[in-house]
Amino acid sequence: MTVRKEELEADNIKVELTNLQIISDNDLEINKDVPACLEEPSKAKLYYCYNCNFNSNKKIILIRHLQMQHTGRKPFKCNLCDYSCTISFNLTRHMRTHTGEKPFKCNICDYCTNRSETLKTHMFKHTGEKPFKCNICDYCCITKLRLKEHMYKHTGEKPFKCNICDYCSTINYNLTSHMRTHTGEKPFKCNVCDFCTNRKESLKTHMFKHTVEKPFKCNICDYCCTIKLSLKVHMYKHIAEKPFKCNICDYCTNRREILETHMCKHTGEKPFKCNICDYCCATKVGLKVHMCKHTGKKSFKCNICDYCCTTKVGLKVHMCKHTGKKSFKCNICDYCCTTGSNLRRHLRTHTGEKPYKCNICDYCTNRKESLKTHMFKHTVEKPFKCNICDYCTNRREILETHMCKHTGEKPFKCNICDYCCTTKVGLKVHMCKHTGKKSFKCNICGYCSTISSNLTRHMRTHTD
Repeated sequence: MTVRKEELEADNIKVELTNLQIISDNDLEINKDVPACLEEPSKAKLYYCYNCNFNSNKKIILIRHLQMQHTGRKPFKCNLCDYSCTISFNLTRHMRTHTGEKPFKCNICDYCTNRSETLKTHMFKHTGEKPFKCNICDYCCITKLRLKEHMYKHTGEKPFKCNICDYCSTINYNLTSHMRTHTGEKPFKCNVCDFCTNRKESLKTHMFKHTVEKPFKCNICDYCCTIKLSLKVHMYKHIAEKPFKCNICDYCTNRREILETHMCKHTGEKPFKCNICDYCCATKVGLKVHMCKHTGKKSFKCNICDYCCTTKVGLKVHMCKHTGKKSFKCNICDYCCTTGSNLRRHLRTHTGEKPYKCNICDYCTNRKESLKTHMFKHTVEKPFKCNICDYCTNRREILETHMCKHTGEKPFKCNICDYCCTTKVGLKVHMCKHTGKKSFKCNICGYCSTISSNLTRHMRTHTD
């Protein structure tokens, strides 16, 4: 045992790990080879570790610290799994994960846990107490760890970094979950279906699909959901105040992140970039949806038919086909639809607004898709070519439809009769025969049709 003479002072003793003999748990109290400098001196008050800032007023604690922290020794091992630790108390607590024992119970509700600290934290939910407070802003919370994570927002520090990519986080657990995206590991599995995920929270949320339980409820209206974040987003609807304002236009919102996304419209900034192609966008969600085009992944599946899509909103719109629900209604005519964007587009037929304008000619339209289609007329290049005949086009979807002529495939099928066709529009027109719906109406006479081109042709009879 090496001890520096200049560090042997009356009030502190520093001890190096060098040459420290490893002491067994049984011999800890009686071992004759305990370094002399650890024998409690008459005037000494604290024992200091020479390798770190640890100190203690008890010799036994310092010895255990030296052995466990600086040698990596973990003498307490679980006989059921590979777990090992430095303290017997931790092993006792770990064993409860195997036995399922939860001895610490709440005296107010049914909650129980295998850790006394967890119960103490749980009790704050009943008392409303949040003892850990930020000294910079008004934030307060029930655990020291959450406060520590919160403080990173002020410092901007993200100490947990991925050693494979540029990802970094303020929370160690998030980094652990992220690393599974590199390894492909999905340890959390549903015991009802084949679903598996790399995050414990995702599995918990998934399980609500089997129970139909929606534990997160709004205390103002009847809204309830399966995800806490969804409830948080919903609560903004009840907040009339919109403190976050754009300094360029009149736009204002009650969420900072929405304002940040809005500002991208003015700056033209698209910070989220695809690492496979040249695509970039203003939102993280937009990039996530785009990446599904490369992976082919369609995570959102209909539980009634075979439909699946890349977004939750897309699935929600699809489900309206099964329920028949059309929540968005026109206040001028009887038109109703399943999405807000369709209603906004419809209202332009009443106002005559055509906000989408061609920057080459005078063409303008009330539909973004129509302008995109129009722009192909100015594009001479036709990169999409048929490998069977000489046909070529400047749009991929048109080539896909063309290929059906060669293959004879008719992918769009009617769920009422045997009709099938090569285009989505064709199927939509056909369905009007079953529903009797004629969406295209003349605003001069009583004529109506299932096809817009028929209405266009009819309108000429009034102008002629």
